Amino acid sequence: MNVRSQISMVFHLDKCIGCHTCSIACKNIWTDRRGTEYMWWNNVETKPGTGFPTDWEDQEKYRGGWECRNGDLELKSTGKARTIFNIYHNPSMPTLDDYYEPWTYDYQHLFNAPEGPDQPTARPISMVTGELIQIEAGPNWDDDLGGSPVYAQNDPNLKGLTPDQQQQLFAVERLVFFYFPRICNHCLNPACVAACPSGALYKRGEDGIVLVDQKRCRGWRACIAACPYKKMFYNWNTGKSEKCILCFPRVETGQAPACFHSCVGRIRYLGVLLYDASRIEELAKRPDEELVEAHRALILDPSDPEVIAAARASGMHDSVIETAQQSPVYRFVKEWKIALPPHIEYRTLPMLFYVPPMSPVMSNKTNGAIEHVSEELFHDIDDARVPMKFLANLFGAGHEAKVRYALRKQKAVRWYRRALTVGDVEMSVAQRMLTEADCSPEEADAIYRLTSLCTFDDRFVIPPSHREEAIQMMQDPLEHKQDTGFGFLSGPHRGM
Repeated sequence: MNVRSQISMVFHLDKCIGCHTCSIACKNIWTDRRGTEYMWWNNVETKPGTGFPTDWEDQEKYRGGWECRNGDLELKSTGKARTIFNIYHNPSMPTLDDYYEPWTYDYQHLFNAPEGPDQPTARPISMVTGELIQIEAGPNWDDDLGGSPVYAQNDPNLKGLTPDQQQQLFAVERLVFFYFPRICNHCLNPACVAACPSGALYKRGEDGIVLVDQKRCRGWRACIAACPYKKMFYNWNTGKSEKCILCFPRVETGQAPACFHSCVGRIRYLGVLLYDASRIEELAKRPDEELVEAHRALILDPSDPEVIAAARASGMHDSVIETAQQSPVYRFVKEWKIALPPHIEYRTLPMLFYVPPMSPVMSNKTNGAIEHVSEELFHDIDDARVPMKFLANLFGAGHEAKVRYALRKQKAVRWYRRALTVGDVEMSVAQRMLTEADCSPEEADAIYRLTSLCTFDDRFVIPPSHREEAIQMMQDPLEHKQDTGFGFLSGPHRGM
């Protein structure tokens, strides 16, 4: 057993209000430099929708992630024989048009325009070329389904839905959407790291954060094509690749990442998971329908004496183990099993999990009365406006069982709380729902408290980084006791 620690995240989609505060916080801190204008390390997409970059989930087009060939895991986008031929150009890499051409406005024209009969306007100007442009796309151009005919109806997750389901989904009276915030998943089996020819990408051993060494990066951009979530970006000014760093300078000082700290809906949770690194390849080869459970099987019980002993043998500090025992992510993913990884079929084993959203049920009108009740306690799970198949394509590799389990448990907790507080649901019905949803009253109360009454410290259980142990292997820790991260201060320069 090779026990390692991984900082992991849970996003509760039922609480996301689509305010984009997280995106702006990240943008202002990390990507306000020349060459990063089009980058959004954190972005919030509207689902259904094609996302950012456009159609990033279509791996027939971008060929990201891993696939099993003859019993072996291989990258879809590259390989030993293809690296040389694609080293200067990768046909599967998105172009700027797949993202969007960033723009600003000619505000000076508002003040310097000559006198005329019309009110002067601030015209859009490209932040790349400096010329006037016609805005045709943006990082969430389909926000709130504003561009549904163009984007939402082309969502790859609609695959498998019947024509009637698709028509119902987009009918005006049944129009529905939810928000899907995304950052780098800091995967256990990251395709970007495996694809990098120069070895610039690496996964930190102490916390699993995936980073890019800007001094070693040569701008081959194989990482961009290999990442199926398209959370690798190319800085056209420096000629280097960049990505979400999970705000590691903040994490190392005990602070939550900026997007987590600023989240208005309090949908984000951060904690440590312990996992068995020796089983990654074995479990990543499992069939699609087994991947969700195989992913969970990698996560170890931090209270198990055998796991604790193996963690200590791996050099893990007791304080990290104690933090893992208090991790909210472990409870959502492993204990309650209501948080699921996005597109597990890419086999990167992402360590960002989502609690799937509860969508409104489609009502029936009978004799002028609106009805949405049924003899089936969980009828609205399958009758919801977002088809179960759509959520299964997003969170269950196309298989509905795991998603249905998570939604049933969420609904059972809601009805149990209604029975306790409002009284419009009989307690016998609520308890029956808990039983059918594989949930006890104690577990329902714990889910309710961590979802609705959670404090800042409940949501973010940040492990001590013990950077002094990593620094002292290379240099005198007393000389660098105020440093964070890998520490170089000079900016990256273009070229070799």
